[in-house]
Amino acid sequence: MKRSTIWILTVVMAIALLGLLAMQIMYLEKMVAMRNSQFSEIVMRSLYNVSTMLEQNETKFFLDKDLAEAEQTYAGIGQNSFDFSDRHEATIDTTFNTEDLSTQRPANLSTLKDLNEQRKQEIRNGLNDSYQRRQEILKGQYLYQKSLLNEVILTILNHSSDRPIQERADSATVSNYLRSELEFNGLTLNGLTLPFEFAVVNRTNGVVYKTEGYSPLSQQDVYSLVLFPNDPKSKQNTLNVTFPNKSDYIFSSVKFLVPSLAFTFLLLGVFLYTIAVAFRQKKLSEIKNDFINNMTHEFKTPISSISIAAQMLNDDSVRKSPEMLKHVSTVINDETKRLRFQVEKVLQLSLFDRKNATMRLEEEDANANIYSVINTFKLKVEKYGGHIEANLDAEDPIIKVDRMHFTNVIFNLLDNAVKYRREDVAPELSITTVNPDEDHIQITVQDNGIGMKREDLRKIFDKFYRVSTGNRHDVKGFGLGLAYVHKMIDLFGGSIRAESEVGKGSKFIITLPLYK
Repeated sequence: MKRSTIWILTVVMAIALLGLLAMQIMYLEKMVAMRNSQFSEIVMRSLYNVSTMLEQNETKFFLDKDLAEAEQTYAGIGQNSFDFSDRHEATIDTTFNTEDLSTQRPANLSTLKDLNEQRKQEIRNGLNDSYQRRQEILKGQYLYQKSLLNEVILTILNHSSDRPIQERADSATVSNYLRSELEFNGLTLNGLTLPFEFAVVNRTNGVVYKTEGYSPLSQQDVYSLVLFPNDPKSKQNTLNVTFPNKSDYIFSSVKFLVPSLAFTFLLLGVFLYTIAVAFRQKKLSEIKNDFINNMTHEFKTPISSISIAAQMLNDDSVRKSPEMLKHVSTVINDETKRLRFQVEKVLQLSLFDRKNATMRLEEEDANANIYSVINTFKLKVEKYGGHIEANLDAEDPIIKVDRMHFTNVIFNLLDNAVKYRREDVAPELSITTVNPDEDHIQITVQDNGIGMKREDLRKIFDKFYRVSTGNRHDVKGFGLGLAYVHKMIDLFGGSIRAESEVGKGSKFIITLPLYK
């Protein structure tokens, strides 16, 4: 798959996932805002009902007080005026004694009819009188109650605000009313009334009384309503309520969205990981192709040289010339060594595919081993007109390493210094050893080569990575040398870092623990 195709798929999938995530977050914000609005509405409605009930309690208080005073003042009058026990006396006995009528039976029917008419008229007159008396009683009762209510209203308007707020709205009553109203309006958390704290403050925000946990963090957390709004403004008090677990209540109503967001983030993470793996695989594919091309080129040169030398041996004139025969045999020998060295380089790949490389860790003298490598490598440096300067000043050079791998590490660093030399100046290499502290030895390999860019410094220890120098194959190698060096130093329990500047050379600093 082309890199451009991967980028297109990445952009499309990223836009889709980010759009989905943005919509979910937007929906969550709207849900939270709606729940906040509903919460505020429920709280304010509950506060209004509490205020109404407190006003009703105050009205009942003054009504009971006025009734008690009225009963004491008008005890006798009230008892006579509003005793309806005599209502039975006001009723008219509509029955009559038929026996008396029989004893006084008139002589004819006309006399009997007159008596009946007279009797009916008496009954009607009695009923009218009873109805009028009852109307008068009801009218007097209504006028009394009306005057009583007027007195109570005037008393409330004139004297209610004189009562202390602690008596008009004591904390226990307010707490009970608030709890019942909040529960009635559905403001519960885990089946229980949402915990709240409240305070009553005066007009100057002075606290009249408050609950123990009342400590609002900001005014946005406080819900307020004026108690007894008909009081003079100078005497008005405000009920403030806060909810410490408000966020838990809001979250409990939208928590069903959390799994959706979690799965979206998981999907986004998997997508990013997949894209990273795709790019990594693409990079590894390119590295593999470069490695195969480079390895083919590296193997092809010595094989071609050996092939040509072998063909020359078939020539009789070459076999008859001792000098020519010696030259051909030298070429074959050198190219065979070169081929064997390249094969060993490739075999070093096995070290990176195993968790633990097979090593023989022994007590070694770092100065002695480095000096041995320098003596072997000196001729190669002098071939290009350069030289190696050695300052092996470490007083305690004893380390525990695998001798072969340790010498290979030093050889690879020196070999890179020669490979990446500048064409206009002779190579100048230096290697030093010092003891920075009692427990370590520091080995520094420095050159005056072409140097490296900062972005190359971060990758030089990666497997197969090679610093480009224009022609990909102008410098021999597979990009394994520094990766091998880094792995070996790591297995020895040490560390390695590089410093470099383009056109001024590079410096590799190795720190290894001393053998105690």
